[in-house]
Amino acid sequence: MKLLLTLFLTFSKIGLFTFGGGYAMISVIEDICVSRKKWITHEDMMNVTVIAESTPGPIAINCATFVGYKQAGFGGAIASTIGVVFPSFVIIYLISNFLNNFLEITIIASAFQGIKLAVGLLILNAALNMGKKMKKTAFSRCILIGSAAIVLLGECFSWTVSSIPLMVLAGAISFAVETASRKGGKA
Repeated sequence: MKLLLTLFLTFSKIGLFTFGGGYAMISVIEDICVSRKKWITHEDMMNVTVIAESTPGPIAINCATFVGYKQAGFGGAIASTIGVVFPSFVIIYLISNFLNNFLEITIIASAFQGIKLAVGLLILNAALNMGKKMKKTAFSRCILIGSAAIVLLGECFSWTVSSIPLMVLAGAISFAVETASRKGGKA
C-alpha cells in the first residue's frame, strides 16, 4: 500500500508541476523514475518512450502506467495513471468553473508566455538526453537528420507535418534495411 501511495504522489507531483504535456514530462519522468528513484533503467525509459509515442493516448500517461505496472503490477499502473492525470483534471475543472476568460487575465497570459519557453526547453532536454543514449550508427543518424529536416521544412513552409507518418516511415525504412542486411549476410 505504501508503494502505491508513493507512486500516486510521485506522479501527482509530475502532473502538477510539468507544463506542456507529455513531451515536456519525459525529461522529468526520466529524472525522477530513472535517476532519483531508480524504478526503471535508462534503456527502459527509451523503450517506454518509443512505445508510448506509438500507442494511443498521451505519452505521459502511458509512461506513468508502464512505470507503475513495473513497480507494483496492475495496482501500481492504476495509482500512477491516476496520479499523473489527477492534478490536471482538478486544475482544469477549477478554471472552467470559476474563471471566465482565464487567459485574458494579463498576469496569467504573461505567465503562460514564460511557461511556453520553459516547455520548449524541457522538450529539447528530453530529445538531447534520448539522443545521447541512442545507439549511434550512420543509419540512425541519417534517420534523425532526415526526420529533423522534414519537420524544419514543415515549419518553414507552414506545412502540416504529423509525427505519425514520420515514425511509420522511419520504422519501415529501418525494417527494410535490417531485413536486407540479414539477407545479404546469409547469402
